[in-house]
Amino acid sequence: MIVGLDHVVVLTGDINAASAAYQTLLARAPAWRSSDHGADRVLFTLDNTTLELVGPNGADADRIRTVLAAQGEGLASICFRTSDIAKTHRRLDRLALKPEPIAEVEGRDAISGAVLSWKRTRAATEATRGVRLFFLERGMERPLSAPTTGGSITGLDHVVVSTSDPERTAALYGARLGLDMALDRSHPDWGRLMFFRCGDLIVEVTHRPGKEADTSLDRLRGLCWRVADMDATHARLSLAGVDVSEVRNGRKPGTRVMTVRSGTCGVPTLLVQPSAGKP
Repeated sequence: MIVGLDHVVVLTGDINAASAAYQTLLARAPAWRSSDHGADRVLFTLDNTTLELVGPNGADADRIRTVLAAQGEGLASICFRTSDIAKTHRRLDRLALKPEPIAEVEGRDAISGAVLSWKRTRAATEATRGVRLFFLERGMERPLSAPTTGGSITGLDHVVVSTSDPERTAALYGARLGLDMALDRSHPDWGRLMFFRCGDLIVEVTHRPGKEADTSLDRLRGLCWRVADMDATHARLSLAGVDVSEVRNGRKPGTRVMTVRSGTCGVPTLLVQPSAGKP
């Protein structure tokens, strides 16, 4: 049913500032800009997914401003890619995820005039434990974001979902959505981690006992981006004035990571250099 993570959505109150910040972080140029479907949108398309920045404009402006006032900028939703939206819709319906009717959508790039088309649906948020989940079938491939300098981000490594009820969340992403569980590990220092494969990246579910009081809702927690050369990326971001941590060894043997503390529109962000020979 699901073949990958099509895109992640970040809400922002200033689309131009957000676009500039992510161009600095990713060292990639925006691949798409539009002001259709009731909002301003900027897309950065990398090797394995797309980052969609959404700001208030048009018909959706009041709703987006209301969300921003309540929650601030940050990660708002994720959208899975499917090869057959009609089949996906039927499965979601059978699994009581209450999908919206399939919508056929077109978008036009504000600069080039190019047109993209897609079909999408959305599961009911109350059925997905509070996380906004969309499902999309593309009519064509998106243009890639061109690197602007060395040390660029190559793709997304994982998206983090935090939960206080790991069994129910595991059932949602594993049994109901059909993602393959690649890891289920607990540790007294950092709680429980579950990895679900989604294309060539991971949906990471984290459970830290005592951290979440509401057992009915999960949260989109953050993003981890892949880099090929951590030292080059660290030097580039430091020179650009981005607040980053020192490079350190990751939990997975052979990996190197660093934390990005600014320029992410409120999204907790980690960068990882995979171990040699492994994505």
